[in-house]
Amino acid sequence: MPRLAVLGQPVAHSRSPVMQNAALAELGLAPDWSYEAIEVAPEDFAGLVAELPGRGFAGVNVTVPHKLAALAVADRASDAARAIGAANTLTITDGRVAAENTDGVGIIEALPAPPAGKRALVMGAGGSARAAIWALREAGAEVHVWNRTAAKAEALAREFGVEHADQPASFDLIVNATTVGLRSANQGQPPDASGFPDLKALPIDADALRARQEVVDLVYGINQTQLIAAANAAGATVVDGLEVLVRQGAASLRLWTGAEPPVEVMRAAARGEG
Repeated sequence: MPRLAVLGQPVAHSRSPVMQNAALAELGLAPDWSYEAIEVAPEDFAGLVAELPGRGFAGVNVTVPHKLAALAVADRASDAARAIGAANTLTITDGRVAAENTDGVGIIEALPAPPAGKRALVMGAGGSARAAIWALREAGAEVHVWNRTAAKAEALAREFGVEHADQPASFDLIVNATTVGLRSANQGQPPDASGFPDLKALPIDADALRARQEVVDLVYGINQTQLIAAANAAGATVVDGLEVLVRQGAASLRLWTGAEPPVEVMRAAARGEG
């Protein structure tokens, strides 16, 4: 029985098993195929991946903080994964591990329209930020990078041949690829939305958000993130982390099974609908 899994932190991977198992059932692959969550510490990640072929795994998704390590432990990698410098999907065939990155595809497919020609701000410097920068650049956007540590943003901008954003400016598209908002999005009770406290850690003022702007927050949880709440209040077009999760998860499932993923079923499962 082929096994699939998500490797990462509990909050980050809590929706994936429900979503992917719903897809496997819709495709008629369950119960022969199954998908589970495995929590793993950074120091144990390489050892666990080495064990996966012998434990019957056909593939895994990888969440923070393991995306850079996932590329390093793979036997081979796609051009996209190499260019991004991180992997979120590992496929296991004949005992060998292949790395791929479906985060970039997930972000582009989740957008309401192609980003070509738009001024885009990517906030963050980790694996997800790298995927967003690469994907938006390849899709023709004018990409700017911001990070709380300016030196990291500057280095990343140089690496990808894009711009460094050292202060807020006018952008058509904003992507939050930091973990800001992760805790409040997963609290039992939502925080006071009127103050948008999480925005204090980002170079964005709620009053500066506007209609006709697109705001993508890769963070997701049981509550709406403060960035998404502020963007909704401003009348902006929003894409939440669950939609990106669905799109990148569908791309991973296609790699593992060769079947066309049931995106609507995956979306409903990820959102707890139906």
